[in-house]
Amino acid sequence: MRVVPGDPRDAQATALLRQSHALMQELFEPEENYFLDIEELCAPSIRFLVAKDGETITGTAALSLKDGYAEVKSMFVAPNRRGEGIADALIDGLEQTARDEGVTLLKLETAEKLAAAVKLYARHGFTQCGIFGDYRPNDTSHFMEKPL
Repeated sequence: MRVVPGDPRDAQATALLRQSHALMQELFEPEENYFLDIEELCAPSIRFLVAKDGETITGTAALSLKDGYAEVKSMFVAPNRRGEGIADALIDGLEQTARDEGVTLLKLETAEKLAAAVKLYARHGFTQCGIFGDYRPNDTSHFMEKPL
C-alpha cells in the first residue's frame, strides 16, 4: 500500500468520496456538514492524496492550505479495508505533504459521534482546540490541531 497524490475526479476516488458524503449526510444535519464536494477538492489550495493497494484506491485524504495552517479534509477509508493501517498511512502522508508545503500546524473538524476518527487523530498527536476558520458553533463539531 502506498499514499500518493490523487485526483478527486478519478472514478475510484469519487466513489469513496460519495460514500463518505452519504455517511455524513446520514449522521448529521445539513448545517453540520462541512465536507468539500468533488470540484472543491480540485482547487489549487487543496492537496488531495489517495491510498492505493496496487491500482485500487482504498482511502482518500486532503489538505486545505490556509493562512498559517492546513486543514485536514476528506479522510475516508473504504469500509471493507478498515483496520489495515490505511488511515495511519494517510495521516502520515498528510503530515509529510504539509511539511513539504512549509505548514507548521494542522487543524481539523470532526465529531464526537465519529469516535474512531477522534481516537485516530488523538493517537497521531492531535489535541482538542477551539473553533477556527469559517466554522459555526454547533452541538456536533469537535475541533483538533497538531503542531508539526
